[in-house]
Amino acid sequence: MERDFPLRKIIHVDMDAFYASVEELDNPELKGKPVAVGGSENRGVVSAANYEARKYGVRSAMSGYLAKKNCPHLIFVKPRYARYSEISKKIRSIFFDYTDLVEPLSLDEAYLDVTVNKKGNPSATLIAQEIRQRIFDEVGLAASAGISINKFIAKVASDYNKPNGQKTVNPEEVSRFLEDLEIRKFYGVGKVTAQKMYKLGIFTGKNLKEKPLEFLEEHFGKNGAYYYHVVRGIHNSEVKPHRIPKSVGAERTFKKNLSSEIFMLERLEHIAEELERRLNKSKIAGKTITLKIKYSDFTLNTRSKTLPYFVSDKALILETAKELLYQEVLQNSVRLLGISLANLNTDNKKTESREDSVSVQLKFDF
Repeated sequence: MERDFPLRKIIHVDMDAFYASVEELDNPELKGKPVAVGGSENRGVVSAANYEARKYGVRSAMSGYLAKKNCPHLIFVKPRYARYSEISKKIRSIFFDYTDLVEPLSLDEAYLDVTVNKKGNPSATLIAQEIRQRIFDEVGLAASAGISINKFIAKVASDYNKPNGQKTVNPEEVSRFLEDLEIRKFYGVGKVTAQKMYKLGIFTGKNLKEKPLEFLEEHFGKNGAYYYHVVRGIHNSEVKPHRIPKSVGAERTFKKNLSSEIFMLERLEHIAEELERRLNKSKIAGKTITLKIKYSDFTLNTRSKTLPYFVSDKALILETAKELLYQEVLQNSVRLLGISLANLNTDNKKTESREDSVSVQLKFDF
């Protein structure tokens, strides 16, 4: 049964190389040079890289050693999360001048629903331009934006003209835009899924659209329905001012690899303490505790345990984390430990449904 698409005016604002840009803002001598936030030439992991560094293949989550190998003159800068948070709050205050429907995804990106906005401006495109200009004038940083009828398309569009650009996908352009889009650029399609789709002859949105729902569900499980709908422009998720987290965690990368559980216990206590602080700040508790272990060879191991009750107390979290640590013999020396809490007491919130089919109304001024 066909239904009318709930047309909205959604903007996705994404700061350009946010962490690195903040470092350049505070230290102009870094401008024009390849910069990586986090990591070092010997160890650690890159948290972010500016566009100069990206030219050499430096990416977030890359080891500092490999980043330095790709770019010998790379400059490593220690992350300053308090400063990034401070700048992020200034940017969000600009968003709230236009709408209260702001959904932050992280410190450097957010969705805005400006269908009805405080400025009374019917053009989401002009609002996005104005917001980006204000961020540049008032904060000193560049931002990119995507504008369209739903969050999915706006998210994809924001990456279209990066850096320091924007892309509007009008209602009448949605079908062609998605059909022409390379499958690896679909939000939610990672490297592994993209390779699987290539083997099935799916290289573009048009190829994906040609596959029936049953085919996609057979090969991609519950995600099959998601792919089936988004390629048709169907994504009815609303902008939520208060996003409900699925998990809360904390982790640490060590300067020197740890080779004994005894040395790890003290670190786990600090991690559990940080996790407790985050949980209490958000007034969240959970049942499933996961211990994350990254070895010196970068292999990752996770161990989980679900308790019969909700916890947020450091002592209970640490007790379970210790149990998980001793659950299996360590495979190698350890470079990172993390603890996360899932199965939260926020999980009973109502989830959103997706529509099965749609006929898009095209008369909508952007």
